Amino acid sequence: MPNAVTRVGTIALAGFAFVSSALGLGLAATVAAATQTNGATALAEQPADEIERFCGNIADAARDRRYALQEQQLENLRKEIDERIARLEEKRAEYEEWLTRRERFMAQAEQGVVQIYAKMRAEAAAAQLTQLRPEMAASILMKLDTRIASVILNEMDNEAAAMLTTIMVSAARPEDPS
Repeated sequence: MPNAVTRVGTIALAGFAFVSSALGLGLAATVAAATQTNGATALAEQPADEIERFCGNIADAARDRRYALQEQQLENLRKEIDERIARLEEKRAEYEEWLTRRERFMAQAEQGVVQIYAKMRAEAAAAQLTQLRPEMAASILMKLDTRIASVILNEMDNEAAAMLTTIMVSAARPEDPS
């Protein structure tokens, strides 16, 4: 019976050596040592040592591969962010162009409104301006000729004229009072 155990052990060791060499582990010395001692203790101790060496040997390669994968992921994210930034820049340029066109239109429209109020009768202009938001009315009055603005303010009720005058004075200050 010891002969059969020795043969089975040798066959198992040979299979282990074949698998080890196929994996490039270089465990032939371990197999030879285990075969020579023909004991189960030597065989049980050697693979753990070899496993530790194997893990130690591939640790740098595994770390490098992990870093390469992380670097690739970061590069993909960087490309995606750059694409989004480019799209945002395009949208920003589009909005700036739209805002410029709107401001030009508003300036032309505002100038037209000022001219309309300049040509109105003072009583009608005063009645219309009191119906507007105070900031708008003050803005229009500030753009009118001072003589026309004074006649319109003269036609308004005292409280409305005082409020609009206060807004106009506040807007004309060179520094912020707060």
